[in-house]
Amino acid sequence: MSERCKVSFLGLGVMGGAIARHIGKAGHELTIFNRTPERLGEWQEANPGLETRVADSPASAAENADMVITCVGDDDDLADVVLGPNGVFQTLKKGGVFVDHTTVSARIARQISVEARDLQIHCIDAPMTGSQIGAERGTLTLMCGGRANALEAARPVMEAYSQRIVHVGKAGAGQTAKMANQICIAGIVASLSEAVRFAQGSHLDMGKVYEAISGGAAQSWQMDNRWQTMDADEFDFGFAIDWMRKDLGLAMEEGRGLGVSLPVTALVDQFFADVQALGGGREDTSALIRRLPRKQRK
Repeated sequence: MSERCKVSFLGLGVMGGAIARHIGKAGHELTIFNRTPERLGEWQEANPGLETRVADSPASAAENADMVITCVGDDDDLADVVLGPNGVFQTLKKGGVFVDHTTVSARIARQISVEARDLQIHCIDAPMTGSQIGAERGTLTLMCGGRANALEAARPVMEAYSQRIVHVGKAGAGQTAKMANQICIAGIVASLSEAVRFAQGSHLDMGKVYEAISGGAAQSWQMDNRWQTMDADEFDFGFAIDWMRKDLGLAMEEGRGLGVSLPVTALVDQFFADVQALGGGREDTSALIRRLPRKQRK
């Protein structure tokens, strides 16, 4: 793919909006589409210096594009914008590149890959990790499934917003790798919640506890970035519990199909459900600590 190309981006949410901005700033010819006009208007107001074309449908966005990237909600949303009657695959040209950053089932990723192959379109499922901070900074990690030549065609644009691009296998493999990522995060957040409450209940200096344990085997990204905010009961940092429960549901469904038991994942998923019942579904995953009572100091 040429250094400057025509890129269409569909889905201007928390993650997608930041990615689209990086693509535009990298000098690519950017077309945008969002299903809700309000979010589209907000993105335009936040990025007044970027020259973009606004499409009125996914098919219109894909017309004449070299590459189309999606970052939407779930399987049904993705199927609609890609395979629907006004979808991307109605107009994306032969030899074009399609990349999906949505976290969805491996099943829909494989289905889209088959459709793309028949249309002679390069196709990559590339869910991401790195949180809202990573999207804003352009330091995401992409877990990519699909053919190697498809990934190489997509890489020059992907490099505008990611610091690590890993080809993990064939179509759908990016999604299953993302499921493994979410399984790890769920367990870490659950144990970190208990550790914070334990240290609080022991009336320890929380900063000193973090200093002592963060340099050893207990260290994690979650500890480094959420220890202080969990201690302060602050939970407005991007990846919402509602989204995590969607992802864990995908992982458990895939696990059942593989015959793989995920007992800890199932338990933590129910812990997240408890926080949803407390009204915390839109708070970030570290709000899991809310289900554990905080001991009051005497």
